[in-house]
Amino acid sequence: MERIINIHIERLPEGFYLATSESVQGLIAQGRTVSETLEIARDVARKLIEARKERNNG
Repeated sequence: MERIINIHIERLPEGFYLATSESVQGLIAQGRTVSETLEIARDVARKLIEARKERNNG
C-alpha cells in the first residue's frame, strides 16, 4: 500500500540538504543533493511506518 506524506527539504548553510516531515514523526534525513535526500527520506519514512505498525500489532 502506498502512502503519501509531506516532506520538507531545506538547504543547510554547509551545502547539505535536510528533510523532515510533520506527517511522519521522527523523520530526519540528510543528503548531498535534493534527490539523494528525498531517497533517504523515503527509506527512513518506510522504516518508521513499518516499526510503528509492528509496535501496534505486537
